[in-house]
Amino acid sequence: METEHTAFFTSMGTTVGILMVVLMIVFYTSSIKTPFWKKFYTFVPAILLCYFVPSVLNTSGLITDPDGQIYHFSSRYLLPATLVLLTLSVDLKEILKLGKKALIMFLSGTIGIMIGGPIAILIIGTISPETVGGSGPDAVWRGMATVAGSWIGGSANQTAMYEVFGASSKLFSAMIAVDVIVANVWMAFLLYGASISTKVDKWLKADASSIDEVKTHVEEYRASIARMPTLTDTMVILGIGFGCMGLAHLLADNIAPFILKIAPGLEKFSLTKQFFWLIVLATAMGLGLSFTKARKYEGAGASRLGTVMIYVLIASIGLHMDIKAIFEDPGLFAVGGIWMLVHITVLLVTAKIIKAPAFFVAVGSQANVGGAASAPVVASAFHPSLAPVGVLLAVLGYVLGTYGAYVCGLMMQAASNF
Repeated sequence: METEHTAFFTSMGTTVGILMVVLMIVFYTSSIKTPFWKKFYTFVPAILLCYFVPSVLNTSGLITDPDGQIYHFSSRYLLPATLVLLTLSVDLKEILKLGKKALIMFLSGTIGIMIGGPIAILIIGTISPETVGGSGPDAVWRGMATVAGSWIGGSANQTAMYEVFGASSKLFSAMIAVDVIVANVWMAFLLYGASISTKVDKWLKADASSIDEVKTHVEEYRASIARMPTLTDTMVILGIGFGCMGLAHLLADNIAPFILKIAPGLEKFSLTKQFFWLIVLATAMGLGLSFTKARKYEGAGASRLGTVMIYVLIASIGLHMDIKAIFEDPGLFAVGGIWMLVHITVLLVTAKIIKAPAFFVAVGSQANVGGAASAPVVASAFHPSLAPVGVLLAVLGYVLGTYGAYVCGLMMQAASNF
């Protein structure tokens, strides 16, 4: 992620302080039972404000994320620890009962992105041909191929498409803005959707019983082991989370370069990327601990501390959404908007046909568009116990990202010459 030092407050410490105060105010006001605040948070979910307020502060020029340090810290250190703490009490057998609909929705999201790019080019091309035109390295479809890499897989797949299709650096920078803004606006809708999932499920005529069973099972287990946490409990929980994070870093720092050395061809699957292994290993460690006595630390608030870190990550993601960028090159954002609408349409039509619940729609989409950094965020917005589902699907996105984006790139090239 990129950012500029043009804000009033450019100190990382000041920005972190402001973000934490924002989170404090949101949670404090959401707990107030007066009619105004109850009605306000009925229509505006707290999690959406935790995401949107930092973006407003960034857009207004008040704060920034110096060199992406806050997001880097949140995604590389807090996220792995969070995944361990959120998966600590997971019943893997219950998760597996969710069935094949999650996979179907993920794949439909991938297809929506693959066909959405060419459709967006064809639509905008009839209205404003120059917007999707260009030649050589500045051909817009080349830049859009990098967005396809990001939206199906992740940053590694995006970089791969940048190298494969040879977009100019100027076009690539513009497309990163489209990628971040459009994806983050859609994530805001997903976070809101989590708060009205019952209504969405009713509209989709979906059976969410399997998801409800997982949530009920987790809540009953938590209630059975709940206790007032001591200082020792809290230190043990943090030690487990960050200890596993440290071990995951140690292993990932060695596994990634080792694979790059012995099997460089696996780079197209993101298997040579440290972040890929960091997320996979942290999740695996959490799942492994769920079979041990460490699972009982859920009763002392393991997932609560993990959720705190999730909200810090949400705020740091929101900090990178500069809404003003939309007005700097509205044509490209129109392309990105139509592209995302096709993705959403395919998801909703598929969900309607197979009667998939809102959770699978949201996580199937975010596992594609957001990847491992934000898919568990959206999943945990439905319930903390569901975070692993987001991670597992996002990992699959890394595997499919390069191939799906490459085919999408070729289709967009054909559409631009139509």
